[in-house]
Amino acid sequence: MPLAARSSLLKNVSLAVLMLCVCSTSVRAGKIEQACVQSGRDAASRVLCGCIQDVANLTLSGADQKLASSFFDDPHKAQEIRQSDRRAHERFWERYKEFGQTALEFCN
Repeated sequence: MPLAARSSLLKNVSLAVLMLCVCSTSVRAGKIEQACVQSGRDAASRVLCGCIQDVANLTLSGADQKLASSFFDDPHKAQEIRQSDRRAHERFWERYKEFGQTALEFCN
């Protein structure tokens, strides 16, 4: 399935699922939510970081979330992954961009 069609389908299906996730309370924060809250950034509220985690749960695997959460402590690592010639990094970066766009749409 082309990336654009997959992205559109993901957005349509994910919106309903995301609303369920946002409405339910989470006992344990995920890796991205923890890194976001602990980042010390002015905009990093529990609500925003929780929303971003909800999107991550829908769009990224556990391994992808672990790698993405490491970018909060080491932003240069994101640049290294983005510029890497490794096919696995290229595939991750495509998923990560999709996650970022979806989080931007749902969490703003």
